[in-house]
Amino acid sequence: QVIKCKAAVLWEANKPFSIEDVEVAPPKAHEVRIKILATGICRSDDHVVTGGLVMPFPIILGHEAAGVVESVGEGVTSLKPGDKVIPLFIPQCGECGACLNSKGNMCIKNDSIGSAAGLMADGTTRFTCKGKPIHHFIGTSTFTEYTVVHETAAVKIDSAAPPEKICLIGCGFSTGYGAALQTAKVEAGSTCAVFGLGGVGLSVIMGCKAAGASRIIAIDINSDKFAKAKELGATDCINPKDHKEPIHKVLLGMTGYGVDYSFEVIGRIETMVAALASCHYNYGVSVIVGVPPAAQNITFDPMLLFSGRTWKGSVFGGWKSKDSVPKLVADYMKKKFVLDPLITHTLPFSKINEGFDLLRAGK
Repeated sequence: QVIKCKAAVLWEANKPFSIEDVEVAPPKAHEVRIKILATGICRSDDHVVTGGLVMPFPIILGHEAAGVVESVGEGVTSLKPGDKVIPLFIPQCGECGACLNSKGNMCIKNDSIGSAAGLMADGTTRFTCKGKPIHHFIGTSTFTEYTVVHETAAVKIDSAAPPEKICLIGCGFSTGYGAALQTAKVEAGSTCAVFGLGGVGLSVIMGCKAAGASRIIAIDINSDKFAKAKELGATDCINPKDHKEPIHKVLLGMTGYGVDYSFEVIGRIETMVAALASCHYNYGVSVIVGVPPAAQNITFDPMLLFSGRTWKGSVFGGWKSKDSVPKLVADYMKKKFVLDPLITHTLPFSKINEGFDLLRAGK
């Protein structure tokens, strides 16, 4: 049965979302249809709105959510109707080279990051609106009351978990927390610098603290974010606007030879280079967490790497999604970490444009 429901459709870049009546087709083989209970707004969604991340239009964005399986297609074995799930924008097929390799988490069979087609695996879409096909976003599309995803792109979680909280484990929290624990593998007693104090940056701080870092330096041009950063574990807070020197020199002055680990959680090429330059010249590790802007290249002094620094990227915090998301939800339920400080506003679906306004205002 086709389901008719409400969805936030983005018809073109740099325009508001439009709440529309859409038709959601039944799941095909190895697909599941999910009723979305809660979804978060992520900066990556906004990158599509502004053109920083190029996707086809019209499109239904959203990738950080929790929901309940409504129906399943032929051949689905891991999920059944009624299961509470988190959609996974990084799927895990469990069979490809990346899924079988302990070092990687970017499933090759379902390359949601590399594919900008906005279609399901069979080259079609499950959404229509006003007679027109609507594109999917990185295999999830959660700004809708119902969505269809591949079986490998959703995982069952604890049925008692509150959807409005644990939806953040679908992207923001896991991305930041894992960048520190999984990608960088921050060690006890180390020094860290975190560039950008949005929800993901704050989650990096939480990961650094959980790893036992002795010094966590939080960096943002909005000093209003410092109180929450300190609440979650930052030991120092710096606003680059308060200094005449470039930020990497400020950090070198504070630490002697640079931090052990730095994290760029903004998505700007200038801060990516600054984060690299701020870590220890010989054994420092710098991790790119923010989505890089489209059609921009980085120019940097190769001596920054020649001396021994390591430059890494981290997508979804390096977690293997199907394996890790249920465990992270279980850890949340055991109060091993908190999510409330990352939730600044809770809005009805109809106010999605106001939500994006708050995101852009840094609130």
